[in-house]
Amino acid sequence: MHDAQRIGITRERGGGESPDPVRRGLPSGVGGDRGTGEHGSAQNFADDHTRSVSRSVVDNAAMSTLKVQLQDDLTAAIRQQDEITMATLRMALSAVTNAEVAGKTARELDDDEVVGVLVAEAKKRREAAEAFDGGGAAERAERERAELVVLERYLPAPLTEDELRALVDAAVAEAATAGKTGPAAMGIVMKALTPQTRGRADGGAVAAMVKQALA
Repeated sequence: MHDAQRIGITRERGGGESPDPVRRGLPSGVGGDRGTGEHGSAQNFADDHTRSVSRSVVDNAAMSTLKVQLQDDLTAAIRQQDEITMATLRMALSAVTNAEVAGKTARELDDDEVVGVLVAEAKKRREAAEAFDGGGAAERAERERAELVVLERYLPAPLTEDELRALVDAAVAEAATAGKTGPAAMGIVMKALTPQTRGRADGGAVAAMVKQALA
């Protein structure tokens, strides 16, 4: 794969090209700039991170439960020197923060919205892994898949085809009860299904099944 293509994938995920994945996304204190050696620096950062998270929880009691779990698991990963989990959760939390400040007014995301961010991050990892495979960069593809495994810990179990079809049939029947049938009911059916399928089924697959059911 050309360098420009690799950089494009990295930038799409919100960062620049970094030759050292261990330090990607970490503050300068991790890796020898603070404390006495890498372990001491990581420990210092873990302590700082824990205090920061604690202040955030106190300042905003309405914080998403899932976001708090991500922060707690990041702290644990830093203490355990679990580089893959540490790097993945830092990027995931950065994506959550970006979503929180994307509107006119900063706000805390709820759990469903955090899941939506994680679904988007997982999709980026799948696409990047496929792109790296196509370019013969097997090691980078494996890295993307390893990060995907971490993200999937926080996503709901995927729906089977039968489970999805049952949800679609129920939503179509409910729309029909309200007098909405055929292609005109597409919007109302999708609106009903979205909160039930978010993070559990591909949006395109859901839409295709709904279209078929309404035909």
